[in-house]
Amino acid sequence: MALGAPRRRRLRPVTRLTWRTAGESHGPTLIGILEGIPAGLSLDIERVNEDLARRQLGYGRGGRMRIETDRVGILSGWKGGVTIGSPIAFEVKNKDSVIEKLPTPTNPRPGHADLAGCQKWGHRDPRAVLERASARETAARVAAAGIVRQVLEAFGIEVFGYLTGLGGIDCRPDGWEAAGERRSEIRQASDFLSLDPEADEAMRQAVDAAKEAKDSLGGTFEVRAEGLPPGLGSCASAQERLTGRLGGALFSIPAIKGVEFGIGFDVAARRGSDVHDPIVPSGAPGNAFARTTNRSGGLEGGMTTGEPLLIRAAMKPIPSIRIGMPTVDLHTGEATVATYQRSDVTSVPACSVVGEAMVALVLAEAFLDKFGGDSMGQVGAALDHYRGELQSLGKPLD
Repeated sequence: MALGAPRRRRLRPVTRLTWRTAGESHGPTLIGILEGIPAGLSLDIERVNEDLARRQLGYGRGGRMRIETDRVGILSGWKGGVTIGSPIAFEVKNKDSVIEKLPTPTNPRPGHADLAGCQKWGHRDPRAVLERASARETAARVAAAGIVRQVLEAFGIEVFGYLTGLGGIDCRPDGWEAAGERRSEIRQASDFLSLDPEADEAMRQAVDAAKEAKDSLGGTFEVRAEGLPPGLGSCASAQERLTGRLGGALFSIPAIKGVEFGIGFDVAARRGSDVHDPIVPSGAPGNAFARTTNRSGGLEGGMTTGEPLLIRAAMKPIPSIRIGMPTVDLHTGEATVATYQRSDVTSVPACSVVGEAMVALVLAEAFLDKFGGDSMGQVGAALDHYRGELQSLGKPLD
């Protein structure tokens, strides 16, 4: 930085919990580092591996998922299966580790990061860009979230993602309510990780038709979080608003083009009395207030309300398609057709798992910001104290 130059203002909140990933799609391994996990968490690695396996599911996936069997290896930060408070380093190894053997494509694919990345870094080799831009990186995010979700679950918070539509076919809007306590079982039995078995056959036919046409399909998914206390996030600064943090996290997933909370874009067509959620007294322990509706999706003023968090996201069709898209050769400057790179017909089911992971990571950041402690016991004591304050807030003043 030049002498006297203004310092760049941070646009992200400083959080107790931080995470980073590294690695390329066809490199030897994906690496992740988590800092801020409290000591004393009994970590179930098989739970993390189950999340990684779920990310590999879904009708319409390509050949890569038949090669990889993702499993996490913890490299630091625990002893005897229990976190010790130091940074947790982990890896997810790639079986298809052939980055140095793959050919150099010269025709960037529309819809991918190929051309914009080559322009940014001055590359003539799109593989130098696409290997990191690949959605394969999200396996490390899912592994990180598989760890932090166990912190949330220890305090009664569940984060659950599922597919709600594919290729213009919508699942039943009351799928969550209809599934009830069987939602995990129904999702796992679905080829699309949906909660609507009757829609699965129509979506399967849509995928088959797109494959026959050498094309691809996008879709939508929902992520719900239940058991959240009110007051996570903040209205005190723009970068601390949880709405923006969650939206940004979901938009960081490759191919996400839209995010909405609660009734989303429908708010633009309604009157205020049909948008906002009435406040009523609550008899529930730990919170003296409740809402009669949840059209806001569990967020007001960038903070949780205590109602279930509801987020929907839209994923575009995968741009690696066999039908080919017009492009320009980076070496000759001549018009050509983009080379097909092995890909899926659709990966919206997998994207719902990644979306669930990103929501869990952000919620864990916000939760530990508010109730942060060096151990799980300290976090729990802070949460209990806060719940007592919430209960007293609804009592008449003396």
